[in-house]
Amino acid sequence: MAGILDSVNQRTQLVGENRLEILMFRLAGRQLFAINVFKVQEVLQMPKLTLMPQRHRFVCGVVNLRGKTLPVIDLSQAIGMRPIVPDERSTIIVTEYNRSVQAFLVGGVERILNLNWESILPPPGGAGRQHYLTAITKVEEQIVEVIDVEKVLAEITPMSTKVSPEKLAEPLLEFARGREVLLVDDSTVAMSQLKGTMAQLDIRCHCASDGLRALNLLKGWADEGINVPEKLLMVITDAEMPEMDGYRLTTEIRNDPRLKDLYVALHTSLSGSFNEAMVKKVGCDNFLSKFQPDKLVDVVCERLALLHPPE
Repeated sequence: MAGILDSVNQRTQLVGENRLEILMFRLAGRQLFAINVFKVQEVLQMPKLTLMPQRHRFVCGVVNLRGKTLPVIDLSQAIGMRPIVPDERSTIIVTEYNRSVQAFLVGGVERILNLNWESILPPPGGAGRQHYLTAITKVEEQIVEVIDVEKVLAEITPMSTKVSPEKLAEPLLEFARGREVLLVDDSTVAMSQLKGTMAQLDIRCHCASDGLRALNLLKGWADEGINVPEKLLMVITDAEMPEMDGYRLTTEIRNDPRLKDLYVALHTSLSGSFNEAMVKKVGCDNFLSKFQPDKLVDVVCERLALLHPPE
């Protein structure tokens, strides 16, 4: 099963083209679910499972994989479906999110599919598992639900939005008070973390749930005659979003003379080494991994230092 991901390195060429590849799988029923291939390290038959006392109810236990101990999360139970009973034939998907590695127990892996982000849509209002979805798409007339893994992980290990006192004491932050930023993310958990951090800096937030909505908002301001680079301290955008990803959003910003001077920071759960290359490719000014409030403040300070250099 690990062979399904052998050509991941080639997939970096999709970035900037508003394309992605999803790994499709089933849980406790026939419904198809998916996550981005870039988050997946490997797919394999589950090694011996070791139970843990007082573990979270979504965690089946732990496995040892090449000397590393990984939690195994029942993804079906975590999103409100019936649990999957693990056995020696069980399949796990090993993933990396926000600098942590974990395994998800699934009912079975289907295949990898190459898609355009324009075919990935926000979940409709009133959807039964909308709370755990970031998007939906259709494959061969069947709905595929893209799971908000960040929300699942945050419910198991809650993330803090609290900024350390020493960071808040940075003199440059005096220039942040009353400024405005645009936050772009399809994950409600990530958006909440961003807003919580910005509130501690007295920064006003505008929000968009995908790159296309963000771009339309920016262009709308520009059409009204607003100097958008002066209005916004920065744009902080996720990488993966329905309809338009953060890489394409950055490219569109750089191609619009009215927006090209905006400071754009990529805020993502993808690995740092991958994003270093992609940031340069599409012209982002900065990037950081999600759920690091102190690092987010550092990025704000770096931006402020450009606007208010020491005398």
